Amino acid sequence: MTDDWKRQIDRLHAELVRRDDPAEWVVEADAVDASRRYPDLAFRGPVFGLAVLDPTDTERALEWRLLKPVTDATPQDARDTLNSHLWFKAKDDTDDPAVRRELLAAVARLEREPIDDLTVCGARYRIVRGDEFARTGRSGLEPPRPTDPEPADRAWGGRSDTPSPDRDFALVPGRETSPMVVAMKVALQGYAYSGARFPAAVREESERARTAYPEVVLLPVGFGVAERRRGCWQPRGALMPTPHEARRLLVDAMIEFWPQLYEFSAAERQRYVEAAEEFKAAGRANEVRVDDKRFQICRIERMVRIGPDGPEPPRRSDVDDYGPTKIHPTMDEDGTLHYDS
Repeated sequence: MTDDWKRQIDRLHAELVRRDDPAEWVVEADAVDASRRYPDLAFRGPVFGLAVLDPTDTERALEWRLLKPVTDATPQDARDTLNSHLWFKAKDDTDDPAVRRELLAAVARLEREPIDDLTVCGARYRIVRGDEFARTGRSGLEPPRPTDPEPADRAWGGRSDTPSPDRDFALVPGRETSPMVVAMKVALQGYAYSGARFPAAVREESERARTAYPEVVLLPVGFGVAERRRGCWQPRGALMPTPHEARRLLVDAMIEFWPQLYEFSAAERQRYVEAAEEFKAAGRANEVRVDDKRFQICRIERMVRIGPDGPEPPRRSDVDDYGPTKIHPTMDEDGTLHYDS
């Protein structure tokens, strides 16, 4: 760690003491404890989202902010989100034919080309690349911390109702107030893919990214379900904004989705229901076992690299499952939809 980073962490520590906020002290102490109990980082791989730099936003004209959570598995997933965003702006947000033409021209390009940076009506859109990781220790993946926020209503029915904290999140380095977060950033700035399991091109691009995008922004923490399988942890389901919603996702999967998807026998269904009910009754449990399977609620972190021109876009070595395609009906400049085109 350089002297400059040491001074910054010392300054943040002094500021934390000066603010005399017991809640912040508890959160910081929680982070220190987690770093000791879960000292290693396990990187899952890249995730993708959508950001915008909008000069019409007078308060944040120079800030890249997220329009889409950085959770997509491939760049094309995020490009499709941009396609839909612009199409619905053309449909619902303007009555000006010239503006609609410009928006629809951008949509047409996205239907044909894998574009990662696009300026439309003065706003600059970019597909953003991040890396997802979790802390690990001798006991496995880090579970939610006691200080991680929970929803006010921790019901088990219904769907997730907590909005993603990614939305409208500013990708601006240097706004951290926690010494432990800054220390994490120092460690992540030098991170690059290594080892024979990564192809040479992937390792080379990862090394170049450390120079081209030297800053790091940590995104809001998320929570997920992981299954211990063949000696390693594998994700099962989407990233959720709170620990309880990850627990609810696991319960719904055990009772409703997995029995249908995997065609459980009646006996298997019963065992999963009983395990889910015990898990619910425990309140804030973070682990459940069924037969020889082990599931855990884990704390997921993500980073985005930032360079002089903004957040890192997808790398050439990032893989897509499919290419650009037409998503929505054809629209005229007057807003008329044509479903047979």
